[in-house]
Amino acid sequence: MRKAKPKKRYILPDPKFREVQVTKFVNNLMLQGKKSIAFTIFYDALEIVERKTSENGLEIWRKALNNVTPSVEVKSRRVGGATFQVPTEVRPERKQALGMKWLIGYARKRGEKTMVDRLAAEIIAASKGEGAAVKKKDDTHRMAEANKAFSHFRF
Repeated sequence: MRKAKPKKRYILPDPKFREVQVTKFVNNLMLQGKKSIAFTIFYDALEIVERKTSENGLEIWRKALNNVTPSVEVKSRRVGGATFQVPTEVRPERKQALGMKWLIGYARKRGEKTMVDRLAAEIIAASKGEGAAVKKKDDTHRMAEANKAFSHFRF
C-alpha cells in the first residue's frame, strides 16, 4: 500500500482581484521563481484585453479559461497485450490545471513580441472560442469520442 496522501496546499488569493484562481494561473505562468514578474505580465495582459475588447478583462479571462478546460480526456490502458486509449472524465482540479497550462503554453508559442501581448492575444482568441488552446481541447474531445468504444475498459 502507498504512503499517506500529502496534505492539500492552500494558495493565497492574488493582491488585486482577491482570487485564488488568478494566483494558480500566475504560478503556472511563473518561470524560475519570478512571481512578481509573472503577476506583472498577467495584470498587463488583462489591461490590454480590456483596451482591445472594452469589456472587463477578468471576466474575459474566466470565459477564455472555461472555453479551454476539457471535460474528457483519453488515458492509455493495457489490456491483454494491447494498448487502448480509454476516454475518462477529468477531475475538476485537473480540468482547471490543464486549461491553464494549455492557455499559457500556446500563448508562449505565439508570434507576438512580448509575453504580455502573446497572453492577451491568446486570452482574447480563447474567449471567442478560437485559438490554439481551444483547438487542443477540441482535439482531446474528438479523440475521446473516437475511442468511446473502449470506455468499458475504464479503471
